[in-house]
Amino acid sequence: MAVEQTTPVNGRPQLPRAVWLVSWTSFFTDTASETVYPLMPLYLTKVLGGSALSIGVIEGLAEALNSILKILAGQWSDRLGARKRLMIAGYALSSAVRPLVALVSSWTQVLGVRLADRVGKGLRGAPRDALIAHWVEPSNRGYAFGVNRAMDHTGAVVGPVLATVFLWFYPGQYRTLFALTLIPGLFAVLMLLPVPDVHVPAPQARAAGLAPAPLGVPLRRYFGVLLLFSLGNSTDAFLLLRLGDAGVSGTWIPLTWAALHVVKATVSPIGGYLSDRISRKSMIILGWAIYAAVYAAFAWVTSVPALLAVFLVYGLYYGLTEGVEKAVVADLAPAEARGYAFGVHGAISGIGALLASLIFGAIWKVAGAPAAFLTGAALAMLATVLLFRQKLAR
Repeated sequence: MAVEQTTPVNGRPQLPRAVWLVSWTSFFTDTASETVYPLMPLYLTKVLGGSALSIGVIEGLAEALNSILKILAGQWSDRLGARKRLMIAGYALSSAVRPLVALVSSWTQVLGVRLADRVGKGLRGAPRDALIAHWVEPSNRGYAFGVNRAMDHTGAVVGPVLATVFLWFYPGQYRTLFALTLIPGLFAVLMLLPVPDVHVPAPQARAAGLAPAPLGVPLRRYFGVLLLFSLGNSTDAFLLLRLGDAGVSGTWIPLTWAALHVVKATVSPIGGYLSDRISRKSMIILGWAIYAAVYAAFAWVTSVPALLAVFLVYGLYYGLTEGVEKAVVADLAPAEARGYAFGVHGAISGIGALLASLIFGAIWKVAGAPAAFLTGAALAMLATVLLFRQKLAR
């Protein structure tokens, strides 16, 4: 499939149908997953008798497996020369196993379901991003990835809202709610059936599986800076914990979380569009600087209204960087190695976030929350300075 021309209408690029179909898949998938995920700690501890340690084990192992599989799936999609099969397999696996949480009776069974779900995510991410990069012109990649992220975040708003409404009318019916996530999961897979595949010829050695495609020096340097930033990019759960410690009621935490995703969904297409028209590096630098400022503010601000305002500003960081970072990978990676490159990108972000969370938690325990947040801010600013000195394709 050749790259489709994206004729601007009212100054906004018109994306290919395939990009919208994949983005709707992201919407339905996140609707289903975010119906389950926010309730999982409560379900594990109150219904299944698990502990905080079991939650940590489940999420740590799940994210580690997900990160490793992203690299492998990216390589596989390059070697196969066709990406659609892996993408569909990943979405189908997650959609099929997620409702099984309704049938479990122990936290170890939840671990099994969660690991299978993360296998699905690990399989689909890199092939999907490589397809999006192929379907659009280079001048509109930022906008395309921004739209995809916006649809993902919109699903992250709809899922918790639907869960809240359901549990309002059917209190405590967690198993029924989890079983119903099969419906949006089915829609997610159906959206992919008409999507065209991209057949990418690979050199004979890589087709035989002897070695991954080489990545250029600019991309490797970019990944090095991204790894440094990721080491300061801990889980958002620490921000929510800080809000709780400051006095934000548990009743309002889910609503605050949904509001953050509204900001992400709103800003993501804008950030991507501006990266196409101005530069990728400018958007990422601005986003990382906002991240550093937010973490510094969380170290010192104690007023609840001010913290809530800063937390919503945090959504700007996501909107300005998530899609744009992927567009940078697409710009710098050779076409036959994009799957592998997107896999490495995802693994760096995932493993970096896991290490960052361990470091952040240790600093919080030993030196207090302000020291932990300031450490994250310092690493973000150092990465921002290094990125400023680096040359990117756009």
